[in-house]
Amino acid sequence: MSAKNPITLLYAEDDEEDRALVLDAMKESRLANRIATVSDGEELLDYLYCRGRYADRSDELPGLILLDLNMPRLDGREALREIKSDPRLRRIPIVVLTTSKTEEDILRTYDLGVNSFIVKPVTFEALVETVRTLDKYWFEIVELPH
Repeated sequence: MSAKNPITLLYAEDDEEDRALVLDAMKESRLANRIATVSDGEELLDYLYCRGRYADRSDELPGLILLDLNMPRLDGREALREIKSDPRLRRIPIVVLTTSKTEEDILRTYDLGVNSFIVKPVTFEALVETVRTLDKYWFEIVELPH
């Protein structure tokens, strides 16, 4: 990520092992962004709306959300629906990063406004390469809203 545009990446993932693996891949790929994590859709919305345990957080929004689909309390699909229906939040790019390969999930999330759908790679090396590609695309090539 270039120093000219440091933004927060918000990662929503309920599985601790998957979350740790992706965070390790981010470290391995030298992702320079600030990374915040949440463990389900409810916590994701709490973070975005600065409520609950995030009530004292500044209201600066993340520049990108990595979203798992299958989470407890409020799954990624419902969180995506809520985010994309809110005029203040809808411009935040959302990349689904999930183990699901079902056509239904792919179509439904694009219909809800997701920006990209990525199936989690099965090897760590492939995950690191995916993170590097995400970093280059979202933080070096694309112009994100401020």
